[in-house]
Amino acid sequence: MRKLVVWNLMTLDGYFEGSKPWDIDFHNLAWGPELEKYAEQFGEEGDLLVFGRKTYEGMAAYWPTAEGENKIKAYMNGITKIAVSRTMEKADWNNTRVVNDPVSELKRLKEEDGKTIFIFGSAELADALLKAGLVDEIRICLVPVILGGGNPHFKPADAQQPLKLLDSSVTKSGAVILRYEPVRAI
Repeated sequence: MRKLVVWNLMTLDGYFEGSKPWDIDFHNLAWGPELEKYAEQFGEEGDLLVFGRKTYEGMAAYWPTAEGENKIKAYMNGITKIAVSRTMEKADWNNTRVVNDPVSELKRLKEEDGKTIFIFGSAELADALLKAGLVDEIRICLVPVILGGGNPHFKPADAQQPLKLLDSSVTKSGAVILRYEPVRAI
């Protein structure tokens, strides 16, 4: 059975982007050799990326023409991808297909053999899958900044979602990488 893992960078006050879409300059405060190595490992660990429509559009606009050649660019462009959308009919980025029912599709994909399935960004999608009980792990890079406003990573919910800390590490930039597992109700 495959794992479904959510990955995102988030400010200390809980935002994954500023008040405007793709306002993510704060990522530069965390970026460095440790985070680059961590990001490279995603390409080794996973074989499928899933994005919500907004994140897909931003990633598809950036990665095919990103400067330089490195491991991250190679796996981002080469890996199989899913764009979740009720409005898109096709996705032009290499190895991408469109899915409009992510809960049933990811439930099915998790039952197959394969490597880890990652959700990058896509806070609304991650929220829906977490509430559906499909998320196996949440990995957050906590960036040492208070943004003061923006789009929160975790959305309002009717109930608490307890988490179990699996691992934590601190980078030279002061960012903290946290790995959590949702605690399932018994």
